[in-house]
Amino acid sequence: MGLFKTALVALCILQSTILSQAIVFPQQDSITFRSKATAELPDLYEASVTELQDGLDADLFTSVDLVKAYFARIDEVNLKGPALRAIIETNPSALEQAAALDAERKTTGKRSLLHGIPVLLKDNIATIASEGMNTTAGSFSLLGSIVPDDAGVVKRLRAAGAIILGKANLSEFAHFRGSLASGWSGRGGQCTGAFFPNADPCGSSSGSGVGSSIGLTAVALGSETDGSITCPTSQNNLAGIKPTVGLTSRAGVVPISANQDTIGPMVRSISDAAIVLSIIAGPDPNDNFTLAQPTPVPDYTLALNKTALAGKRIGVPRRGFTDRTQADVLAAFETALDTIRGLGATLVDPADLPDIDEIRSSGNESVVLDTDFKVQLNEYYESLIENPSGVRSLADLIAFNDANPELEEPTNFTSQSTLIASQRTNGFNDAYFQSLAFNRELGGARGIDAALAEFDVDALITPASVAAGVPAIAGYPIVTVPLGFFPDNVTIRSAGPLTVFPAPGAPFGLSFLGTAFSEFNLIGFAFAYEQATMTRLERRAFEAAIPKTQLGDVIEA
Repeated sequence: MGLFKTALVALCILQSTILSQAIVFPQQDSITFRSKATAELPDLYEASVTELQDGLDADLFTSVDLVKAYFARIDEVNLKGPALRAIIETNPSALEQAAALDAERKTTGKRSLLHGIPVLLKDNIATIASEGMNTTAGSFSLLGSIVPDDAGVVKRLRAAGAIILGKANLSEFAHFRGSLASGWSGRGGQCTGAFFPNADPCGSSSGSGVGSSIGLTAVALGSETDGSITCPTSQNNLAGIKPTVGLTSRAGVVPISANQDTIGPMVRSISDAAIVLSIIAGPDPNDNFTLAQPTPVPDYTLALNKTALAGKRIGVPRRGFTDRTQADVLAAFETALDTIRGLGATLVDPADLPDIDEIRSSGNESVVLDTDFKVQLNEYYESLIENPSGVRSLADLIAFNDANPELEEPTNFTSQSTLIASQRTNGFNDAYFQSLAFNRELGGARGIDAALAEFDVDALITPASVAAGVPAIAGYPIVTVPLGFFPDNVTIRSAGPLTVFPAPGAPFGLSFLGTAFSEFNLIGFAFAYEQATMTRLERRAFEAAIPKTQLGDVIEA
């Protein structure tokens, strides 16, 4: 363990150097000075993928400029200033990739709407080690590990011409380690939200949410098993899509459960979410769940219709949903329902799931997730080409954490209760298969599908804070948009040793739910609501959390 700790210190120093000096770059001889009015350049706090592409096509700036600007913005607020700790590490190859994609744009044109666009990945999504980044799920047990290949979604991003900007902090092991605060990992520390000092960012895709919320990246990807895209999307004033399980590949993603894990976009608009999902969705031979999806993959941008809600029937589940919602959120939700009526939809209220009480009280999800995690995490560790920590199994991981308390068990962050519960499972036995079948039936046939059929509705709508559980066990999609912000006089409550929620100005979201592979319709409904309200623009992050660097600063430097 002594040699490993020595190597670990060296890696940590290198990582800190990369993050703390992100604004310092080698001279780019190929980039010429372009005198453009700052007013022509998009504000990176809100800049959409389309706006960035328009600027790149018009040669107002380059992808190299864009990467430099995002690196500088990260440098301002990640470890300095409010120390949001949204980013674990930046990509030392990003500038080189950007320069190559700039040259390609000039010679053969762009590959897609993501050509030359920086994308931030949650740190459980694998990237090849030769690029210069780690894939650790926030755990020192994976620092320096060599993965066999890029994750499936990363291959799609690279093929589309996207630039991998860096790795986002997360709740360690996607919040499947123990009773720990959202947004904390051993490697990344405590990530906090940007709309109130020390706000709970929600987990587990915490850094992806915070990074997108204030323009530390153009696009971020998160993963969800039960709430890990939906909740940080909600609490960071974003638009996000938790896809149907099997629409996007999980190959090369540090797993919890093949039956519930899914990868999706966390961005500032439904338009951007549709662009990203159109690129990362599709079959992958390395993830057999994706081979059962309908083909071809839709162009989800065709769903962006402001009249999508007109003539539709939208169900409002009350029991087990709105009766579990905070008063301020519920008030905003009722206003949203009025907006949806005004957009031409018929609301069926209530449209309760017939077996919601049984769903909420069932303990079958834990049986499935605990069992899947042990089997699949062991497989992930075994698949690594190299792992300096020597950890090759869940049992090794638990022992590693105990042997390295200064790294993995600091004060207030010692729990390994979920890891220990998972280690006690006995594989794919009868109890597991019964629980898995019961989950799918409860969440799907007797849950969301039953409500859609009984009330003849096209989708269900609910506050995001209570949206995740039923779609999680069914493997069904959720599309989330901003709904509102807590008032300035809200009572601030503790959300962990270092975080608070609710808090003045903290955001919350609205979620549209549907059956398997109904993303196209849900995107349309969410877009219509988003465009009618533009709630995201009503409030910005607290001043110290707003990066000041813009493209003009980089171009004119």
